[in-house]
Amino acid sequence: MLADVAKALRVTLGDLLGEPVLMEDEDDHDDVPAIRDALMAPRRLARTLFSSANSLEYIDPAPIAALTEAVWSDWQRGNLGRVVSALPNLIKTAQRLEVASADDPPYKRSCAAVSARIHHLAATAMSKIGEADLAWIAAERATQAAEDADDPLVLASAARSGTHALFAVGRFEDALELGNAAARWLAPRMKAGDPAALSLYGMLFLRTAVAAARYQDRAMANELLNRAEHAAEELGRDANYWMTSFGPANVALHRVSVALDLGDFVQVADAGLRSDTEHLPLERQVGHMIDVARALSLVAKDDDAVQILLTAEQKAPGIVRHSAVVREVVRSVYRRAPASAGKKSSALLAFAERCRAVR
Repeated sequence: MLADVAKALRVTLGDLLGEPVLMEDEDDHDDVPAIRDALMAPRRLARTLFSSANSLEYIDPAPIAALTEAVWSDWQRGNLGRVVSALPNLIKTAQRLEVASADDPPYKRSCAAVSARIHHLAATAMSKIGEADLAWIAAERATQAAEDADDPLVLASAARSGTHALFAVGRFEDALELGNAAARWLAPRMKAGDPAALSLYGMLFLRTAVAAARYQDRAMANELLNRAEHAAEELGRDANYWMTSFGPANVALHRVSVALDLGDFVQVADAGLRSDTEHLPLERQVGHMIDVARALSLVAKDDDAVQILLTAEQKAPGIVRHSAVVREVVRSVYRRAPASAGKKSSALLAFAERCRAVR
């Protein structure tokens, strides 16, 4: 409902909710302004105007690609602060790669693939902390670079960044359209038995299933989940090609997430607590824990919800403390919590303050 209101008012969902940009207020990892500066550098608007200042030095993309994947691993380990700290220099390096490779097609394709991965990560991270406009800029850069890379897997992966950016502003129908278009485009290009292509293909269906659920299209969401499940069965295991963590377990977690968005709170609270996530990347584990905590709060199991969030905070404090969903859950629990001598529980208050749910 709020997403529809934001669309009608032509504002972002974050603006409507008054969500703060939290990482700019902290002493550690305060690099969101640096990411903004890197993404919005004037040289990106018109390379011709700055051609005399642009260096055409040769930059080997291989070590940059390795560093980028290492930062992606930090993301999956829940180290949001380290990712945000690394992104400004990575984005600047991506821009240098794009300039240096302008007149060498094979070299340009290699550099563009690295740039696409860097900007995809930026879009994902900015979406996570509520910087929707920066997420969209990064996602657009990711897909532009992916097209220059001329690699179907690079482009399919970059399309995921677009769904993240669209989710961040509540444009769920557009995210559904983008993800479905990318899946249709990738399908005939998949090599037989290529697990990486299959993982990206299935992950696109998981993203679109969540978009359909948030758009309240239950039939479409279930159909897309079934397509993802078929891809997971063909893959045959839980893997992590292209940092997708795609496989049967991730499909099961997305079924929980979709049920939550469709309002099946009791089902989520029951099924979510039984899910086995220990073998999945930490970022995915914590995302699932946040979903379950939200469901528990909606069925008035506030103590259980808070306990799950506190456990999640121990695993990945940056992700939990900067999650808009967590703030929503904590605010609701805090308002309902009984007060003793006019004061709320000190542990709950401390957690609410860490999440900036209360001030």
